[in-house]
Amino acid sequence: MSTGTTLDFNETQLFIGGEWIPAQNGATLPVINPATGEAFAHVSDATVEDGLAALDAACAVQDAWAATPARERADILGRTYQGIIDRRDEFARLIVDEMGKPWAEAQTEVDYGAGFFRWFAESAGRLHTEGQFGIEPGSNYHIAVSKRPVGPSLLITPWNFPLAMGARKVAPALAAGCTTVLKPAGQTPLTSLLLAQVLQEAGVPAGVVNVVVTGKSRDLIGAIMNDERVRKISFTGSTPVGRVLLAQAAQNVMNTSMELGGNAPLIVFNDADLDTALEGAYLAKLRNGGQSCVAANRIYVQSGIAAEFTKRFTERLAAITVGPGHEPGTDLGPMIDDKQRATVHDLVTDAVAKGATCLTGGQIIDGPGYYYQPTVLTNIPADATIREEEIFGPVAPIYTFDTEEEAIREANGTPYGLASYVFTQDLARALRVANAIDAGMTGINRGLVSNPAAPFGGTKQSGLGREGGTEGLEAYQETKYTGIQL
Repeated sequence: MSTGTTLDFNETQLFIGGEWIPAQNGATLPVINPATGEAFAHVSDATVEDGLAALDAACAVQDAWAATPARERADILGRTYQGIIDRRDEFARLIVDEMGKPWAEAQTEVDYGAGFFRWFAESAGRLHTEGQFGIEPGSNYHIAVSKRPVGPSLLITPWNFPLAMGARKVAPALAAGCTTVLKPAGQTPLTSLLLAQVLQEAGVPAGVVNVVVTGKSRDLIGAIMNDERVRKISFTGSTPVGRVLLAQAAQNVMNTSMELGGNAPLIVFNDADLDTALEGAYLAKLRNGGQSCVAANRIYVQSGIAAEFTKRFTERLAAITVGPGHEPGTDLGPMIDDKQRATVHDLVTDAVAKGATCLTGGQIIDGPGYYYQPTVLTNIPADATIREEEIFGPVAPIYTFDTEEEAIREANGTPYGLASYVFTQDLARALRVANAIDAGMTGINRGLVSNPAAPFGGTKQSGLGREGGTEGLEAYQETKYTGIQL
């Protein structure tokens, strides 16, 4: 396997109106490999004017794209799916280099991201069969209900899943007939630029997809959102930033989808299959190095098996191989940057200083690169900050509980409600607890809930709306009612 990344010059520029162009002021941003801490590429750093040019391009072709037959849009999405699969290793290399995840995980992300284009290609092909037509019950006129695209959409994605997050937004937007401006995270822009190239090769018309990378996100996003022509914003990121964007969206009453922070509980009951629970907890905690909004932040284990679970889970994490993602056998790559690593370490040191027990890890690994030891904490005091905040790193706090009611109360004791996990062999209990947990998603006896065919999203301060599934397509549609007097 090649460990280098070969970049086309064009892939480091902005993609606006079907053309690869530099930023108007000629500025660039470095792309840092978190395994080395060094820049391995530079991308164009978009200005506000570049962002508005991207919106101009999207608006200019909105009507034509909306009028494109759904089957034609579906065919383009299907070709995009195949184009991603054909370039699977190229995408995976970029993800390893700019985000840091291990090679096998990067390949899995490529498959997952591509799956959104396949799912929404299938969904777009059914658009012409959707809607209602019938007679109003109290009189003699007909009711026709149809769907139409929301319109030009601003899509903002985070760094932790560079392909999947873009695919989860771009695919349904195109399927519904919306044109787009995609603003990927500055840490991981290359995967989005490669996606733009694949979309272009698949036949997406010029202006339908535009990609702008910037180090001045606040200014560029603010300028686009102040323009009444953009009709939707879809954002994945932190809850504090989401609040700011919701306030901005309110000025023009903009359609919004917000996938925000999480603080997922994972509950293991005494009757759980221990091997299944351990594997599920490992996946839910360590996928993407814990840098995931659906990561298991709080692991609750019933007292009857807590000692055995904790012992075996700690042994598993202590045996993890940490290193660059491209090296064979690597289980855990670097964190995205030094700032994120420092935030995680502060949470650990705060907990230990207040009385928590660190069973393994708990230390920064010397560079180069931004590595952190896989960590298990127990006996975490009530005033430890880690109880309340999203960790976003390879740190597993384990808590013990006695009763089902206690587990539910602890699980719901947070302003977030994105993902949750329950392990038990009692089906009635599994469904009862899953229903009682105030979260948008629950995995029962599995540590992975994400799927293109299922709605992804949360409750409370974890966001608004859903991505994936039929709901993901509806998020880019408006309902049109027509009353027809015959």
